[in-house]
Amino acid sequence: MFNDRIADYFEGVAAKFLSAVDADPSRSNGHEIGGLPSAGARAWLGTPSKGDVFRYSAQHVYVADEQDAPVICDSDVTWYDARSNQPTRSPEYRLYYEDSPVTMMFKPGDFFLLAKHRDGRLLMVFAPSGSSVEKQLRFIFGLPIIDENFKAGDFKLASLSLPLRLMLESLGFELSKPAIDDGAWLDRLLARFGENDFPRTEVFSGYARETLGDQVNSLENPDSALMGWMEHEERLFRIYERYFVMQRLETGFEADGKGVDAFISYSLSVQNRRKSRVGHAFEGHLRHLFQRHGIQFEQGAKRLVTENNSRPDFLFPSFKSYHDKDFPIERLIMLGAKTTCKDRWRQVLSEAARIEAKHLITLEAAISESQTKEMTDHRLQLVVPSSIHTTFSSTQQAQLLDVNGFISLVKSKQM
Repeated sequence: MFNDRIADYFEGVAAKFLSAVDADPSRSNGHEIGGLPSAGARAWLGTPSKGDVFRYSAQHVYVADEQDAPVICDSDVTWYDARSNQPTRSPEYRLYYEDSPVTMMFKPGDFFLLAKHRDGRLLMVFAPSGSSVEKQLRFIFGLPIIDENFKAGDFKLASLSLPLRLMLESLGFELSKPAIDDGAWLDRLLARFGENDFPRTEVFSGYARETLGDQVNSLENPDSALMGWMEHEERLFRIYERYFVMQRLETGFEADGKGVDAFISYSLSVQNRRKSRVGHAFEGHLRHLFQRHGIQFEQGAKRLVTENNSRPDFLFPSFKSYHDKDFPIERLIMLGAKTTCKDRWRQVLSEAARIEAKHLITLEAAISESQTKEMTDHRLQLVVPSSIHTTFSSTQQAQLLDVNGFISLVKSKQM
């Protein structure tokens, strides 16, 4: 299991909703954000003396719920006293940013989070007000109340569960803090799978369940079992991946004469493998869980399709039953499985026309109320492991189904 915390990576954070003065050049000199000292930011940004300018490397991120991927770029910012030429006046500290693809996108009213990495870099994330990204970041960094004045985050004890790690990594932030026993696990992985390449996801997932052993009980608590398997596998994967990446970096990328292009290609392959593998692992652990509970089901495949060759992730009890017009519709259940939702949840709506009320299981935390309401309006029931429920509002929690509840529902229709 992961045992690191947000405070292992960040030393300070503050957030607000952008005002017109912050984001609209026509309302001010532009490119400056003030008010950070009120949130205690001088403790981690420093206190420039008269005439001094502190320069920081910053990662700018803009992300909206409907985007397939965030817009990310690097751009330096400066932290300085805007009254440095006025010795008789008290300091007024501001953060100055330059034009970038991200700053051209944000607008007054958007959510803005500024965080300082332990290595000195800044993370600047902008998102529409009320979005899932806003809600997720506020949960992660302990920011319950936000307005146009900066608020400091209370994140010192916040742990990084898998759903929150996936969310931060989707914003381009790399989480790679080794644990004390990583070396021992690497030795076990190398002894089992060798030094040449990753095993198939199905095989690796089985190893994760095997080595987690009786620390979870999939029959008594399927919610904790699913999360335990996913977190344990993700940790083992990162340990094994780190080994292969270090081996490749030591080899270098100049031998084939492509240099930078070869490095970029390799980096993209690493990212794509991560995204693909976690989705397949999620489906594989669900498959194992349903088998353990003796549930009848099938997964979409080349010849197991519904209308328009759609391939639902899981269909209960079978595709044959689905296509049998005499089989009672009320006994059919369709389950989509997505580690993160974004706008992809809408894909589930068209995957089984006979079933009006569909189910979707996800590991995404703190989805916005507007998005969950839209799901409800489309008769999509969200299934979320019970440990993630606390990231949702009390109103949302009343509408969520956990894994144990979903399994009970399926069993009731297969009696």
